[in-house]
Amino acid sequence: MRIIGGNMDIRIAGIATESIVDGPGFRYAIFTQGCPHHCKGCHNPQTHDFGGGRIEDTDDIYEQILKDPLLDGVTFSGGEPFCQCRPLADLAKRLRAGGKKLNILSYTGYTLEQLIQKRDEIDGCMELLTQLDYLVDGRFEEDKRSLELKFRGSSNQRFIDVQQSMKEGRAVEIDPDLI
Repeated sequence: MRIIGGNMDIRIAGIATESIVDGPGFRYAIFTQGCPHHCKGCHNPQTHDFGGGRIEDTDDIYEQILKDPLLDGVTFSGGEPFCQCRPLADLAKRLRAGGKKLNILSYTGYTLEQLIQKRDEIDGCMELLTQLDYLVDGRFEEDKRSLELKFRGSSNQRFIDVQQSMKEGRAVEIDPDLI
């Protein structure tokens, strides 16, 4: 990753500018490139290669998001978003400061507890976590796959209210239908 004049590069697999399946409401979804988990049955196996995808500038992504008045939120998916914490945290901070009321959700193959435990190993981990409203955590487990789970692929994954979890010091799961 390089920083150019305050702009940050991020390696992505793609973007869905109008998604209704990557979190509650109408969303802008960024699919990061690179994932260490390689979950069997992964929905996005093309995102695993850390050298794949393309480089985008977070300023350009930010401008695209601001142009859409219909968005309810932004989703960081992947790949593994927590392999690129710094540019995502920067983007999330700017979105919050931009005055547009958007909720920010991230998917991760790590559990919330693992992320907190690895906060010193994963560059920018806590910086990104503190910018999130919601986290869908845990590796996809093919034997626990369910099409009935909203915004989750397998029953071991949790839909977490990150801000409430940080206040309480424990993972606080919520029903995404209540958002």
